[in-house]
Amino acid sequence: MSGNTFGRLFRVTTWGESHGPALGAVIDGCPPRLPLNAADIQVELARRRPGRQAHATRRAEMDQVEILSGVFEGLTTGTPISLIIYNRDVRSQDYDELQEVFRPGHGDFTYQRKYGIRDHRGGGRASARETAARVAAGAVAQKVLAQENIKVIAFTLELGGVRATQVDESIIWDNDFYCPDAGVLPAMQERVQEVRTQGDSLGGIVEVRVQGCPAGLGEPVFDKLDAALAQAVMSVGAVKGVEIGAGFAAAGMLGSEHNDPLIPGGFAGNRAGGILAGISNGDEIVLKAAVKPIPSIAKEQLTIDVHGQPRVLRIRGRHDISAIPRIVPVIQAMVRLTLADFLLRHRAISCEP
Repeated sequence: MSGNTFGRLFRVTTWGESHGPALGAVIDGCPPRLPLNAADIQVELARRRPGRQAHATRRAEMDQVEILSGVFEGLTTGTPISLIIYNRDVRSQDYDELQEVFRPGHGDFTYQRKYGIRDHRGGGRASARETAARVAAGAVAQKVLAQENIKVIAFTLELGGVRATQVDESIIWDNDFYCPDAGVLPAMQERVQEVRTQGDSLGGIVEVRVQGCPAGLGEPVFDKLDAALAQAVMSVGAVKGVEIGAGFAAAGMLGSEHNDPLIPGGFAGNRAGGILAGISNGDEIVLKAAVKPIPSIAKEQLTIDVHGQPRVLRIRGRHDISAIPRIVPVIQAMVRLTLADFLLRHRAISCEP
């Protein structure tokens, strides 16, 4: 297994590298007769693309997507959908000094150990640039979810220790941090500027809420919906932890505190995060992802070269201060891809007429 394909019925294979000619995705298993055009995908890509926020990398990729197959007269045909995004603003010379040096916190060392060869230009396949293909595929997955009125909302809950306390979904995409709390935006900006002057980077937390998901999605025992969502979100490079519902806080609760009482109208709480026994219960699915700080920083770091000799490295080039907020649409896309796959799997065995 190469690990480049995701899903069982709604299958996505991404391809391409950070400094290659292009990257993209091939989607197999998308149902026919769904409305789809490049503009639908472009909206999502615009939220992830570099150069949009002041604290983001200055790499100026427009991320224009082309649909090469699987769509005819504005409708999906049921055949493989091929998407391509060309790399237009590549400056590989910025990475010349990294040909023989491993960057701390990156996949340089592990890729070299696994394959015996690596593309040092921007991290190659391990680069977050690959996630553009995921976002494009996630936009197609949302077309499948829309048939069931399933909505996936993602936002920045916390950045550099500054945490949102209010959730106004209407403002998420209208600010540089994709945060739903206008009151904390100045503090986030101040924190970013503080860390930028230090030559360092920031981590944070992304929250995802799924509304309208029907009960019954999920496969016992090993393909539980929460397990699949955790795997999908953890496949995003900067994510180091995932919580469903109460998450780690559940470890400090009593059973009487954590259990969600069943009442005629549904559930009286949602500490389960919308999933019980690995199957959706019809409530809102709530997921949080812990995002590590960007490992490319201007501060000097200790490392070794390919010969095992000690080196001191200060990384140059164009880099984000934090994976947040550009990782928000990526995590949203992975949740969409997971739900689309499980929805199609549920349709295949559903006892409903």
